[in-house]
Amino acid sequence: MAAESSFPDSFIDEDPQKALEALNEALQEDYDNAEWFCQRAYAHILLKNYSCAADDAKKAQQLKPSLALAFLRTGIAEYHLNHYETAHKEFTQGEQLDVSDKSFEVWIKRCEEMMADQTQNSSLDRQTPVVPPVKYDWYQTESQVIVAIMAKNVAKDGVCVNFMEKELIATIHLVSGENYNLQFHLLHPIIPQQSYFKILSTKVEIKMKKTDTTRWEKLEGEGQDSNIKHFNPNQYPTSSHYTCKWDKMVVDISEEEKNEKLEGDAALNKLFQQIYSDGSDEVKRAMNKSFMESGGTVLSTNWKDVGKRTVEMSPPDDVEFKKY
Repeated sequence: MAAESSFPDSFIDEDPQKALEALNEALQEDYDNAEWFCQRAYAHILLKNYSCAADDAKKAQQLKPSLALAFLRTGIAEYHLNHYETAHKEFTQGEQLDVSDKSFEVWIKRCEEMMADQTQNSSLDRQTPVVPPVKYDWYQTESQVIVAIMAKNVAKDGVCVNFMEKELIATIHLVSGENYNLQFHLLHPIIPQQSYFKILSTKVEIKMKKTDTTRWEKLEGEGQDSNIKHFNPNQYPTSSHYTCKWDKMVVDISEEEKNEKLEGDAALNKLFQQIYSDGSDEVKRAMNKSFMESGGTVLSTNWKDVGKRTVEMSPPDDVEFKKY
């Protein structure tokens, strides 16, 4: 593809690999273009080439020290490389260049949380060894709500999940010998018969099938029936439930299951992979753009909305990593 005079985020969102090739060609002709290095770093981030992204973003900083976006993308790349102190420094410098961009504030907070965890873990390592706390997170696609439980090396027969219309109960037998229990009163109904879980080497993923494409504002609570677009209360009665026994996992062989191979281990990366697996081209562009511009606090599927504006940071009060 011939080099283009400009490479907007929307062009990179649509096809990161194609954009990367175009940027490579353009930079052969103009190696001192800071903006192009910055945009190539963005393409690398979407492709999860974080080391290359960090190199390009730092090159953009050298060419144009006032380019705040270069510091943001350097920080994001370093964060995904688990270099939290370096990422924190980059975000702090970028924030000084552009105090109006609230993405820096979000990423700085994330780095500080990860640095605090590292400090705590380092202190605990010098004391009596203890079992690390189990964390979980949740996210959603148009058709599913996914709960990811960060428990490593769980045995194949070490998970029991009860799916009910508006309740989820899970017990995970950890390698430490302890049981980890979760119980959620769900915001909206699910389809128990089409819900399942999968045990991976680094986590357990529970996938609940939505009854419709309603976007969940939170995982638990009392949903308003007026907000449910297609749900038929007579289709899945309250008593409907499905139980997975300890010695058996029931997996619905579906397209989502096939797409599991494309998913990464980290929640943020997994989100991008799931979007590319399930969404249309406009959905992919919208969610990538809103996620990057909002510092990971907004995920929108409406390209007509986010394609014409900068997405502001909007962290929901009820979405957070919980420690146990």
